[in-house]
Amino acid sequence: MDLTHQPPRRPSNLGVAGIVGAARMTDKARAHNAETLGEYIYGESSGLDQRVLTFLGISADAFAEATDAHDDTALGNWVLETSGKTAAEIAAFNDTALSQLPDTDAHRQRLKDRIARYAPGSTDITTVLQSMELDDWGSFWQVDLTARPPRSARAKDIAGICGVARMADKARAERAEKIGEYVYGDASGQDVRILTFLGISAADFQEAAVNNPNNLEIGAWVLENCDKSQDEIDAFNETLVNYGPNAASQERFNARIQEIDASRTDIETWVALQDLDDQLSFGIIDLNRRAPRSPYDTDVYGMVQLARLIDKGRASNSNSLGAYFYGEDSGVDRATLSFLGVSAAEFTEALNRLSTDAEVEAWLKADHPKSDADIAAYNERMTQMGPTDERYKALMAKMIQRIAPDRTDINTWFALMLLDDEKTFAL
Repeated sequence: MDLTHQPPRRPSNLGVAGIVGAARMTDKARAHNAETLGEYIYGESSGLDQRVLTFLGISADAFAEATDAHDDTALGNWVLETSGKTAAEIAAFNDTALSQLPDTDAHRQRLKDRIARYAPGSTDITTVLQSMELDDWGSFWQVDLTARPPRSARAKDIAGICGVARMADKARAERAEKIGEYVYGDASGQDVRILTFLGISAADFQEAAVNNPNNLEIGAWVLENCDKSQDEIDAFNETLVNYGPNAASQERFNARIQEIDASRTDIETWVALQDLDDQLSFGIIDLNRRAPRSPYDTDVYGMVQLARLIDKGRASNSNSLGAYFYGEDSGVDRATLSFLGVSAAEFTEALNRLSTDAEVEAWLKADHPKSDADIAAYNERMTQMGPTDERYKALMAKMIQRIAPDRTDINTWFALMLLDDEKTFAL
């Protein structure tokens, strides 16, 4: 859960154990674990979290650990079992929390400020939780597609359905009058296909997207209103992402590639073309859309892992790293940077001023030269590097079990990274 791009669920959401504040606290705990809390606070530092945890008799650390071990359903069961709270006790807690009014001058002023900023003239927003929900909504519903592209149609962030997250970004941007050159709803062929599949109108979807900036909450709304089975969703995802030009549209498709990047002869689907256009239009590498280059790639300085490191560094600089780790957060990156004698901060800064692989290579050769023999030894060491103790062997086994349990041939970190890339972006 990345709370730099969306708010946590509303405090009134009862999706975890039927307890006010628990679903919200779950999102913040997961963000806390992933270090993506943004401006939110978790645990004892949060008044609402503190009240919920005290009511449950559970520590913030124990709850955070449980959120990583369980999905929402299992987490709710764990909360009820651990806390021993009865339905009557939960109902009383919920009633008190939902009706609580601001009880200090600071809290009352905060509510007035939020109403003035996000809902001028409103008289029905009076409670502490309503104040929080208004602030969440006002802080996140507007999307500016003049500053960045919408999410890839590959993203299944909302309801597990491809294209819906992208469509939500466009719907919000259109309402905010910040849609740039993108189009939403009936003006977009892709949106029409998605909306037809869902059986939802463009107007209704836009209203829901604007009112629900949290992925889980808009996703719940979509699933409640589309009546599609998981098999139907899986088939739709496969079709949407792999949809290519037909005889009537091939010429237009080819012309569009020529406009965007004539060198890209590997683009065969509309979504791949869309992703390329998004990235080049904004000068970014977006690892939510595609994998970084293979760790075996030696196109830069003849070194393995360096091209991949560049991709991840540029993605990090454009806040589009996705699920990847970069620099000090990645053991493989640390090994490459150590070999070069470059700090992560120095490398990151260099990527901000050097726009091509050739410029990066020239900089490294001038300031951090390595002999061919050194590079050959480095390449051999890195490509053969695997877990060296039981802890890391167990970690590799767990990762393989998660993404491809049939692959018994994986024994190096490079092979595992490549497999993970393939599984992450395949449909």
